[in-house]
Amino acid sequence: MINIKKYAAIDIGSNAMRLLVANIVEQPGKEPQFSKSSLVRVPIRLGQDAFTVGEITEENISRMIDAMKAYRLLMKVHRVEKYMACATSAMREAYNGKEVAELIAREADVHIDIIDGKKEAAIIAETDLHEFIKPDQTYLFVDVGGGSTEFSLFTGGKIVASKSFKNGTVRLLNNMVNDIVWQEIEKWIKSVTEPYDNVTLIGSGGNINKLFKLSGKKQDKPLSYFYINSQYQFLNGLTYEQRIAELGLNPDRADVIIYATRIYLNAMKWSGARNIYVPKIGLSDGIIKAMYYEKI
Repeated sequence: MINIKKYAAIDIGSNAMRLLVANIVEQPGKEPQFSKSSLVRVPIRLGQDAFTVGEITEENISRMIDAMKAYRLLMKVHRVEKYMACATSAMREAYNGKEVAELIAREADVHIDIIDGKKEAAIIAETDLHEFIKPDQTYLFVDVGGGSTEFSLFTGGKIVASKSFKNGTVRLLNNMVNDIVWQEIEKWIKSVTEPYDNVTLIGSGGNINKLFKLSGKKQDKPLSYFYINSQYQFLNGLTYEQRIAELGLNPDRADVIIYATRIYLNAMKWSGARNIYVPKIGLSDGIIKAMYYEKI
């Protein structure tokens, strides 16, 4: 006899907001199976507000409330029994972030947890990452968001170092990341990976997922440093309009994908990694599993 549960996760990022509804299939004597039932993405670029003027604007507050009301209704029709909403860098840094979260709770009946970078990395670690991590190898996990990038070093199947840097695609788009931040990232990556001979990257985030999709590779195959570098040069050679018209990128993806590619490329260079694996995982997946296993 099987039992099916429905959980939902809301990821309120700096570039977009996502609602993931997942089926959890329980069978006696077997590991639970997690599968996506629905994924809805709304391109509300909160980071544009938070990182430039320091607050979420009235226009985007209104859009957030509408989106959360829609998410609440979608969870109702999906018969979701448990959910969690997490906000990351943009809501953390906006001086009215907490006030906006309280307003959404009143208006849309969705309660938001504003989490720090360390908790964000810990939640993502609850995903199917272990399926890609072999205990005898070393991996640098890189999750690129709009406001920040989370790095975690895995060796022996466990996290041995992790750090969050304020270097995300929306910040880069607005010229808000100086050379000192890049130097700090380079120094950290080199110091934590120096003891290991071979390091492989694992990439997470919408932009690396898009790059992987453009490659046409099978899910268990990695992308090479050469491929990431060639894509970086190729994308740089296209205009914003060409990236939309010729590559089919969403408008809110076409302007930030170059910056994300630069982060992954530098992470590979500084760690000496030749390949990057791209499992389809993210904060939303981690929230679902962390709720189920009561890790939050």
